[in-house]
Amino acid sequence: MARPTTTYVCQSCGAQTRQFFGRCSSCGAWNSLVEQTAPASDTRRRRPVAADTAAASPRQPRRSEPIAAVGERPLQRLGSGYAELDRVLGGGLVPGSLVLLGGDPGIGKSTLLLQSAEAMATRCSVLYVSAEESAQQVKLRWRRLAEGADEAEGAAGAVAGARPGAPELSGLQLLAETDLELVLQELEALRPAVAVIDSIQALHDGELSSAPGSVAQVRECAAALARIAKRQDTALLLVGHVTKEGMLAGPKVLEHLVDAVLTFEGDRFASHRLLRAVKNRFGATHELGVFEMRGRGLAEVSNPSELFLGSEEPSAGTATIVACEGTRPLVVELQALVSTTSYASPRRTATGIGTNRLHQILAVLEKHLGLPLSRFDCYLAVAGGLEVEEPAADLGVAAAVVASYRDLTLPPGTVLIGELGLGGQLRPVGQLELRLQEAARLGFSRAVVPKGSGLARLAAGLDLQLLEAGGVAEALVAALGVNPADDRG
Repeated sequence: MARPTTTYVCQSCGAQTRQFFGRCSSCGAWNSLVEQTAPASDTRRRRPVAADTAAASPRQPRRSEPIAAVGERPLQRLGSGYAELDRVLGGGLVPGSLVLLGGDPGIGKSTLLLQSAEAMATRCSVLYVSAEESAQQVKLRWRRLAEGADEAEGAAGAVAGARPGAPELSGLQLLAETDLELVLQELEALRPAVAVIDSIQALHDGELSSAPGSVAQVRECAAALARIAKRQDTALLLVGHVTKEGMLAGPKVLEHLVDAVLTFEGDRFASHRLLRAVKNRFGATHELGVFEMRGRGLAEVSNPSELFLGSEEPSAGTATIVACEGTRPLVVELQALVSTTSYASPRRTATGIGTNRLHQILAVLEKHLGLPLSRFDCYLAVAGGLEVEEPAADLGVAAAVVASYRDLTLPPGTVLIGELGLGGQLRPVGQLELRLQEAARLGFSRAVVPKGSGLARLAAGLDLQLLEAGGVAEALVAALGVNPADDRG
């Protein structure tokens, strides 16, 4: 009889070794190897080979077919009940797909999925598997969210003759279980259109000796759920934990196994939450969904630009840009503070924009405008806590820094759009027409853009004055009304 084998599995990257080491040889993590005993044979999920097939001729029958002969099936997505979630998913849930949702503890992952599951339960069968909370705890959250939805729709229900405060019976099925086998049996018996697993780290496979949440448990549980989801076209939503560094916990094979990986972000001191797609096999990965956490649950934000704009009163060191997250333009306010340094090396701090990008813009301003910024501390922040990574914000960063250095205020209603090159030139950016339309919709009257952007076509139909500039000096003169290279006097 074969003996079970003992291996050591890294909890960070999933690498396996026969010998214990203090440091993983693959990812370099310390004290991450955990002992795991594998059974001698695993016959539970092994497909038996038919006797007639084994005794057949050595030549096996063909199972492949020409790609042109493969039957096509129309892709019918399931609406999640939230336009913001559907936007990030690419239009809705795809039957048979696996979606992994990660985020910091308490950010609102369970709240979002419970609200979405309740909305989808009115149109199809939905199973909510709670592996971390009891059925009574989930029922209390569901009741609170249902009361919040009734209060939000109370006015509309009164007009339509409905009776608010008395929600209809929900078609959402709830299962509070951590055993993987029982969860698989329920999925096979119910065959729901959508299933929510909260969370994948809490499920436990009894045939493995490792603890729940380990690499082996997460990998095997996710693989078993993926097989049954593909077989019966059930859309699976998995909740995943994150590490201290903000990365999804568990092996990387989990991210490779699922079809979409979503991250739920937000500052615990702010009410808004941002939903992004890190991986999406059925849509784009640069879309952004915006939610607001309220006392009765999460609410969609239809106009997210209002969250990232500051006060209407202009102040020195502020500039407004139009960033694009996928197909969504966002008007964002940048704030800069330039002050005399008291150290040998000036401080450079950026919140919401990469620090290296700030260093590059400061070097361009000092080189081509002659501003002695190397003797000043510089602090830059994006209002609202948004992360802006695209280079179209370069001109806004430069304008905010120069305005703070010269103690100037940009004229109200001015937006700045452009990428800043190392030679001081302005480069065109993508989706310029979409950005200008959003700025005009919010009431802005002036926009500084790079040359060669097709201004005649873009200006048609927009109540917006477009100022064309070829370099950073020309753009700042048009935006500030003064030459920033002049002596401060």
